[in-house]
Amino acid sequence: MTPQEWTYLAVLLFSIPIGFLFKRGGYREKQLGGAAVGLLLTLVTCNIHTWHSLVTILGTWVILSLSPRSCHYLTLGWTFSYLLFFRTVTFFGLPAPTPFTNAMQLLLTLKMVSLANEVQELSQAKKQDVASFSKGPMVGLIPSVPGLGQILCYSYCYVGLLTGPFYRYRTYLDWLQQPDSRAIPSWRPLLARVRLAPVFGLLFLGVSRLFPLDYVQTEAFPARALPFRLFYMVPVFFVFRMRFYVAWLCAESACIAAAFGAYPTAARARPGGGPTLHCPSAEDGAPGEAPPAYDYETIKNIDPHGTDFCVRVRDGMRYWNMTVQWWLAQYIYKSAPFRSYVLRSAWTMLISAYWHGLHPGYYLSFLTIPLCLAAEGAMEAGLRGRRGAAPESDRSWGAWLHWFLKMRAYDYMCMGFVLLDLGPTLHYWRSIYFCVHGGALALLLLGRALGRPAPRPQGAPAEGLHRE
Repeated sequence: MTPQEWTYLAVLLFSIPIGFLFKRGGYREKQLGGAAVGLLLTLVTCNIHTWHSLVTILGTWVILSLSPRSCHYLTLGWTFSYLLFFRTVTFFGLPAPTPFTNAMQLLLTLKMVSLANEVQELSQAKKQDVASFSKGPMVGLIPSVPGLGQILCYSYCYVGLLTGPFYRYRTYLDWLQQPDSRAIPSWRPLLARVRLAPVFGLLFLGVSRLFPLDYVQTEAFPARALPFRLFYMVPVFFVFRMRFYVAWLCAESACIAAAFGAYPTAARARPGGGPTLHCPSAEDGAPGEAPPAYDYETIKNIDPHGTDFCVRVRDGMRYWNMTVQWWLAQYIYKSAPFRSYVLRSAWTMLISAYWHGLHPGYYLSFLTIPLCLAAEGAMEAGLRGRRGAAPESDRSWGAWLHWFLKMRAYDYMCMGFVLLDLGPTLHYWRSIYFCVHGGALALLLLGRALGRPAPRPQGAPAEGLHRE
């Protein structure tokens, strides 16, 4: 493990026990104490570069104050423009930010855009006179436009500060306003969530030692046989997944310890978005009635089983970094300037690549996804009419083949994500003959060929004629 990884782990492990203390606190203790701890962590890990987050917050506050009815896209433009400056500060003679500053800036960008959307929705509801605060804080609008102090506390709250999960201002506000946090279970869901983290950690340490990423860029690697070069991307992606499984499971556990993001199960909360249905709280129930069951779906950021064993490429994205996926779907995909699913996905992946950074490897990887989605969709459409006559065993084998190809596609794309630079990424992909790009294109053409209607025999009546 690198010193940077040890620091992330220390922050996560520190956040879990301190969460139990904040769970016992009231509104002010959570708001001010959570922000104080988060600001301390920011100063320790980001040092002088903390000013980047402060400038981002102040700029967002100005936009919210001056133009609350149209602040969403203005804030999106402001924060994403600042990301460009943030990543090119060395051209202006300023010191390069630390990796921790970059992590915080990424999550802060999501928070500010989401906050602006919530403020705009509130302003539009007031204008149309349809705001209904009787729905309750779980699914209702935010009660008012937050001031600078409230935005600062939300932005620097220690929960998910460096590693996620992303959460909306409404979720944060609901945490502050929990009537009785002690009645919300933490220990049992925390243990259930974190129990596999040590296993993932040991797998990460063991496999990363056996298959180091640096070996791909040595002179000896291209001389190895093609099957070995093809195989090597499998453990690289495995190590990549294990690292994030540990990080995100611990980050979720920190939320659970503080009862952050806890909602009644009947509210049907979604990762990132929060509740989708109104659900009465424990205080609203009749005397003697059993308290509602709670879940932490709002802050769920990873589904390891779903990531590893889902069949389709599109489902693989849904189970990975789930709160950020919700943000991308809500604020980027839905407003994409295209109607086609593949083109909308390509637009979303382009924005996601820019959000991650300026390294060419991000763009090479993310923009390979739309090709895989197009090939997957074409094959599903082409085979849809032929599956009815196929035996159940054939359909099962087809699902396993689909899963295998999905995993190899993500193995392939992961190499660009971890190698980052243009040269090393293309060098590795060239060493395996750009097999996923070529295979996806071949499947796309095959799927379209299978989807074409069979030619009508010469002289046969047109469909629809001579009806009985």
